[in-house]
Amino acid sequence: MEQPRGILHKTTLESTTLQQTTFHTTTIAGNKRLYGDIAGSEQQPPTSKRTIEFQKASASAKETPGLTASIIESVDSDAPSHNSEYSQRRVVSATPTSTVDRSLLLSFPRYGLSSSLVHNLKTLGIKEIYPWQKQCLLGPGLLDGTKNLVYTAPTGGGKSLVADILMLKRVLEDSDSKALLVLPYVALVQEKVRWLRNVVQGIQRRSPSKKTPEKERDSLWQRRFDEDTVRVVGFFGGGKVRATWADFDIAVCTFEKANTLINTAIDDCTITKLRAVVLDELHMLDDDHRGYLIELIATKLLSLEHGVQIVGMSATLANIGVLSQWLDAHIYSTLYRPVPIEEHLVHEGKIYPASSTTSLLQTASQLALDLNGSQLQNHPVRVVQPSLHKEFKDPVLNAVVALATETARSGYGALVFCNSRSMFKVFRSFVSALSSLPFQTRNHHGCEFDARLISRTLRDTSHLDSTILEKRLDLLADLRSLSTGLDPSLAETIPFGVAFHHAGLTTEERDLIADGYDSGILKVLVATCSLAAGINLPARRVILHNARMGRDLVGPSMLRQMRGRAGRKGKDEIGETYLCCRKADLKDVIELMRAELPQISSGLTTDKHRIQRALLEVIAIRLASSSYTIDDYIQRTLLSHTASDVIEAHVESSLQDLIKMGFIQSDEPTVYVATQLGRAVVASSLEPEDGAFIHREMQRALRAFVMDGEMHVLYMFTPVHDLSGTINWQVFRSEMEGLDDSGLRVMTFLGLKPTQVNKMAQGGSLRETTPEEKETARIYRRFYLALQLRDLCNEMPIHVVSHKYDMPRGTVQNLVQTCQGFAAGMIKFCEQMNWGAMAAILNHFSDRLNAGAKSDLLALAKITFIKSRTARVFYENGLKTVAAIANADAQELVPILIQAQPSKLRLKSKDEQKYEEKLLAKAKVIAESANRLWQMEMMQQVYEE
Repeated sequence: MEQPRGILHKTTLESTTLQQTTFHTTTIAGNKRLYGDIAGSEQQPPTSKRTIEFQKASASAKETPGLTASIIESVDSDAPSHNSEYSQRRVVSATPTSTVDRSLLLSFPRYGLSSSLVHNLKTLGIKEIYPWQKQCLLGPGLLDGTKNLVYTAPTGGGKSLVADILMLKRVLEDSDSKALLVLPYVALVQEKVRWLRNVVQGIQRRSPSKKTPEKERDSLWQRRFDEDTVRVVGFFGGGKVRATWADFDIAVCTFEKANTLINTAIDDCTITKLRAVVLDELHMLDDDHRGYLIELIATKLLSLEHGVQIVGMSATLANIGVLSQWLDAHIYSTLYRPVPIEEHLVHEGKIYPASSTTSLLQTASQLALDLNGSQLQNHPVRVVQPSLHKEFKDPVLNAVVALATETARSGYGALVFCNSRSMFKVFRSFVSALSSLPFQTRNHHGCEFDARLISRTLRDTSHLDSTILEKRLDLLADLRSLSTGLDPSLAETIPFGVAFHHAGLTTEERDLIADGYDSGILKVLVATCSLAAGINLPARRVILHNARMGRDLVGPSMLRQMRGRAGRKGKDEIGETYLCCRKADLKDVIELMRAELPQISSGLTTDKHRIQRALLEVIAIRLASSSYTIDDYIQRTLLSHTASDVIEAHVESSLQDLIKMGFIQSDEPTVYVATQLGRAVVASSLEPEDGAFIHREMQRALRAFVMDGEMHVLYMFTPVHDLSGTINWQVFRSEMEGLDDSGLRVMTFLGLKPTQVNKMAQGGSLRETTPEEKETARIYRRFYLALQLRDLCNEMPIHVVSHKYDMPRGTVQNLVQTCQGFAAGMIKFCEQMNWGAMAAILNHFSDRLNAGAKSDLLALAKITFIKSRTARVFYENGLKTVAAIANADAQELVPILIQAQPSKLRLKSKDEQKYEEKLLAKAKVIAESANRLWQMEMMQQVYEE
């Protein structure tokens, strides 16, 4: 019997499909029984599969109908085929055997790798290296560490292994040596830490000067249990860990943390232990916001007296020769990919092949000249048939959905890179439907909208293995168990193997989704363009839904990053890319494809204050103190190789500005010394301009600090630089009206006027023309963020704060992490200025922000999985101490965890049992964590007695 369709009508195609398709009785993830969406499917015998896993008690019975993806038909074409510029595999063997060349074995004596390292790499699936990797490693002075290296290879071509081998050789050849691996994003840092820990697992390195067992027994200090191992530690924003070189052997860092580590090591003279530094994504030197940090890191390393091997790599480097001259490095470049890529241009529903970039460009140019295609030399090989569904009237969307659905049904993975802004204009008719969704969906509706439509074409899961369906429901359960609950759009898409990935999701959500896709549980992942550079998730087919990021075209480097995700070594024999182009964008796409990769230049010239920071840092850490040593340092910058004509004037004016701001002083004409304030700015990793602003704010606060509330101290460690998101002035006014006397006094003290807030809430504008107006606007923004921090510190969950302030929950979480990193810098600033009391206050509130709780829950919040609301629920159920939780049975913790869930669930009997098993596993982790903390507390008490 046909299921009720509500007020939604059936299309002609759907009616035909219903007549030709049999029904299956499997109920999947909160959806009623749906008809199959492939006409002519064979009768399937009834199978016993898992039924609904979860459903919110408040969920309504409404559900969106299934859709049918358009058919993609092949077209006979006599167009000649050419080898792709990436597909060298067709000419050269991609994985040569040891019988061809023994030097491709990692155990080849010339590489000098230990047998344990070779064994670990073999266990991880790396038995041999590619010919280009061999040629690169055998370059002059690389294996012995006497020469630097700059190299480029396509995404997925194995470039990371070369840097890993060189770095590990430096670390393993000397027990005291250290290495840094510098990456741009936190997700990449976390992924690389996991990889390297697996690589070095079980590898022992003992120093020749180790003590004898008798001396070790007589020694006053006990040896570290991990002293003989290779310790890999990740450093990124948000942590208060003050690491020294004794805490790690390999540090995997973001740009900011690497710069701080190097500054500290130079200042305390422990930098001599550093032997290797790997700079990944070297093309980001040209990044307007953070690229200059790479230049500061490399220039300081080049200025050291002892040798540090610098290895720089990227998939998109244009002027590699200039970088080689700057770093005094050997060059290697390759276009080799182990998995070839077939590239296509999709225009008006027609798929044109491009066996080379030149051919793809030629096709696009011909289409621009002859949109009817009557005289095309490169003819389409496939055609996406028009759809009868109104949702797929747009030919680009229709092609994207058809290509993604085809990939998933074939059992392969597809990555869809989507424009998160411009989609709204295309689907203006669906605004009313989107307006009923949560803010996060509306804000990233392009990404989520695509995912929801694709999932509606994959409703028929009768052909899938029951294990896959089980794992998808387990993924839903994992997402639901998070403190933010289950996103309703993910609940709709994941049961059918589709998900989305964007900055509006929390870190935990993004990690679970990425793991689900990487393991094959999910078949289609719709992501914003930032995913191309953020994490390593290759796919059989990469589909670009338009070539824009917001209103602007993606850059040539980003386009290569996205296309380079196609092809998964070991799983795919080939990779496919499809650039779906709108008619109006065709000329822009042609220009994009003709564009060369941007020339890398120094980031120090884009803003004079960055030269100020470079000079202040080297003076504060005593790497340079005289005019001669400063000139020598500047000559080692990339700036001296790309814009030498502007250096002298910028350096002189920057030194004078630093003197005026009180950061440095010059007792003699050519000698410079950092002041206490200058050292505090460097220790806190602030820009000079931001440091001056913070100093003024702190001085004013020390004269009259509002101590009878939380707003003033929370305002003090709100980041001074601009964060994503704007002020919702209606929310600002509502929160201002609810402030107590203490909060209002803070507003008055900071110079914020309620009348101005009311004016802005009624549609006014905040002027930011003069320096004074810009500083005032910055104070308003910081106070608005401080209101959010106040709620978070008082146990309001992230998803509630997200809804209250009309911001994506991922943005709120990022605010928390950023504020924790900024607070750590502010604490160092106060300590350098000898403001110990202020440092202690900031440290306490930093702990509260990290815990998302009030002061009485800070001890419980140290336990794994115990944060914010969960900690409060444990506390209210009588488990008020770490010892109480440590002595509780894990089974007793399950009902408390259920009580702590963000929403009440309605579960069926089998699902309830499965869900309780997951919570029991979580409870065991909590109990083990509490036991470890309790033991540490007991040991501390013994030592104190």
